[in-house]
Amino acid sequence: MSATHTLIVVTIIFVLTVVMIMSGRGGGNFYVAALVLSGVAMHTASTTSQFILLASALTGAIVFGKARTMSWPLAFFFGGVNASMAFVGGFTAHAFGGTTLKIVLSVLLFIAGVAMLFPEKQAQKDAVSRFGYWNIRENDKQYVINLWLAVPLTMATGFFSGMVGISGGSFLVPLMVVGCGVPMRTAVGTATAMLAATAFTGFAGNALHGGFDPALAVPCGAVAIIGGLIGSRIALKTKPKSLKTISGILTIIAAIFMMANALSGK
Repeated sequence: MSATHTLIVVTIIFVLTVVMIMSGRGGGNFYVAALVLSGVAMHTASTTSQFILLASALTGAIVFGKARTMSWPLAFFFGGVNASMAFVGGFTAHAFGGTTLKIVLSVLLFIAGVAMLFPEKQAQKDAVSRFGYWNIRENDKQYVINLWLAVPLTMATGFFSGMVGISGGSFLVPLMVVGCGVPMRTAVGTATAMLAATAFTGFAGNALHGGFDPALAVPCGAVAIIGGLIGSRIALKTKPKSLKTISGILTIIAAIFMMANALSGK
């Protein structure tokens, strides 16, 4: 990849990082799509994407943490489940061909895009004393997590996130808001912290197979740190509703392009 080509890719990654961190979505789906469509091999794109996610999510988590717009219990519990399965997904990714991973990514992109177009209904939930339900109270807010539903979905999200190099934030934010009644801003901050853990384990699983290209990953990671800082600060001052709709449409478009790329055999 020439220096000019690398500069173009890095610039695209910077813009995507700002937009994705603003809405609590790491943007791994866009990073992989951008890298693959730029001619980067699928496995290298997945590893590079996880490295970018790690850099941007860590930066965003620090900002959101200082602003106290994240739930640490949710971040540690679901983050741990998500991250452990991301390692498994990343480690087993090399058992599949690049075309197969592209098709899987395309399907996940489409599902995530459609999910983002649905309205997120936030509701205050009463405590549930039955086994399998986790009641969390923070300040004046109470969250009730249905573990029978949330844990399997989080495990599946983590596995496929690590396998194809995406963050899983497109699924985690709706899960927290719709399924657990978490306020949107808190869900964005919490998801960002979780994405950092998922990105680290997913990156480790992919990198163990030699898919790390420092010449591409390092400059992308550097701009991701700046983008994560800018995006998280903007998120604290704006409502992500309109941005979520735009992200959903762009995700669907990315899914269509990725599927076309996979079926063409490139």
